[in-house]
Amino acid sequence: MNFHVKPQVYAPTIELKVSNLSRSITFYQEVIGLRILDQSATKARLTADGVKTLITLEQIDHSVPRNDRNTGLYHLALLLPTRKDLGIVLKHFIETRNPLQGGSDHLVSEALYLADPDMNGIEIYADRPHEGWNWQNEQVVMDSRRLDVEGLLSLAGEETFKGLPQETIMGHIHLQVSDLESTERFYCEGLGFDVVTRYGNQALFVSTGHYHHHLGFNTWHSAGGTAPLESSVGLKHYTLLYPSEEEKTNAITRLTNINATIFEENGITYTKDPSGNTIQILVG
Repeated sequence: MNFHVKPQVYAPTIELKVSNLSRSITFYQEVIGLRILDQSATKARLTADGVKTLITLEQIDHSVPRNDRNTGLYHLALLLPTRKDLGIVLKHFIETRNPLQGGSDHLVSEALYLADPDMNGIEIYADRPHEGWNWQNEQVVMDSRRLDVEGLLSLAGEETFKGLPQETIMGHIHLQVSDLESTERFYCEGLGFDVVTRYGNQALFVSTGHYHHHLGFNTWHSAGGTAPLESSVGLKHYTLLYPSEEEKTNAITRLTNINATIFEENGITYTKDPSGNTIQILVG
């Protein structure tokens, strides 16, 4: 089952503000394994398949570093097509001695974690077959257990890393927010997502179509926090793709009804969640 096509609502792409475009491009090409789709003096679009943009990088002048206490990006998550692909990526990280922040078995998926040069979080993961996900009372069971490193590396075998597979997509976006109550109202009542997992009053996961999560939110570092400065590196905006103009219009109506921020730039509709994270609303 494909959870990242119509009629689902999902986040196919993200735009990040970076301090040094050349350094970031090198990282995303050589470490992560993406390719440049196009590039200007201050901006680059990165792709896995040569067609779809996954990540856009924009260099900003007089940038300031991330503050973990602010709201914003926790991590972007690149979804690989197979577990073997994750093993090949892990082998690549080991061979190149690239530092990782960790790795976990989440029951529904297996994941590696690292950060780019501006400390933007990155997850690279592979889903387990959805038929095996455990749902209890409409909530999917997830955990953070020890990653089977040996099993992943045995699948990789002698294969050489040649970049991320062309089928790689943006699997989900995970955000730092100031509180979960207003976040849930905005994303569920406004944008139309369903809650699929809660971790007490610290984390919340939502999706459409019974995916384990298209979006995640936490207050681990950012409870009561404010949005970062415009000059801060980190999230500029991410995109939500609606299946039709009608569905997009319905979402905007719901956002209006809960007094959410909505604005247009160059004919594109944007909204901001209660923590100041900017979302581009498109149809595709």
